[in-house]
Amino acid sequence: MSSFPSNHDDAVLGALEVSLGYSFRDRDLLRQALTHSSRKNDLARSNERLEFLGDAVLGTVISERLYRAFPDFNEGDLTRIKSAVVSRVTLGRCARALDLGRYLIVAKGVARPVQSEPASATEEPSRSLPPSLLSNAFEAIIGAIYLDGGLEPVRQFVERHLGPEIERARTSHARDPKSLLQDYAQRLMGLTPAYELVSAQGPDHLKSFEVVTVIGDKRYGRGRGRTKKSAEQEAAAKTLAMLQSENPTSGPKAEA
Repeated sequence: MSSFPSNHDDAVLGALEVSLGYSFRDRDLLRQALTHSSRKNDLARSNERLEFLGDAVLGTVISERLYRAFPDFNEGDLTRIKSAVVSRVTLGRCARALDLGRYLIVAKGVARPVQSEPASATEEPSRSLPPSLLSNAFEAIIGAIYLDGGLEPVRQFVERHLGPEIERARTSHARDPKSLLQDYAQRLMGLTPAYELVSAQGPDHLKSFEVVTVIGDKRYGRGRGRTKKSAEQEAAAKTLAMLQSENPTSGPKAEA
């Protein structure tokens, strides 16, 4: 069995387990999840395989969670929220919240020191690690939990550490007038809104766009903006307000 650095003894890993909210029966799985590929030559194994597994397990657990939590959302809605939750940015943020960078086993040169001296004789200097490395380690830990305890502990881990991210993504989605209008139109009209460019005026650095929302064969609200996206969002918000004024109990209102 490969040896690991002494700073990854049971006491250190026990502290990490408290943060994770999960106690490993086989702590070598946790050690492997913390080992970057830059060290696989001298430690014989890295977290790459666990990362591969964790990515798949995380996708399954998040998909199930979203499917059960948001029964009124269509496939596109669920896909957008899932993409936001499992993105490298989100997973990296969760890894930093767990202070995973302090525990990762990496080769010299991969991590950059943040401070010249540790805060105490027993504490290691802080390190700055690439965001992708942190997000990969987060997925590797999910793979390790799955192998150690099965799917239910992974569900609990995801709920504990990614639950707020799911709500963040849902809230962001709910404030998107285009998404709200699409859900409204598909649910009540059986149609998907489209956006037709009316005009594009001005020089490139001061371009102004105007679009109109089209649902079926009917044109609704118009929007203007410095980008097509912002013009479409304004047009969607106006269209949603028009339709909801006609059917006031039919769905949520777009937020300003």
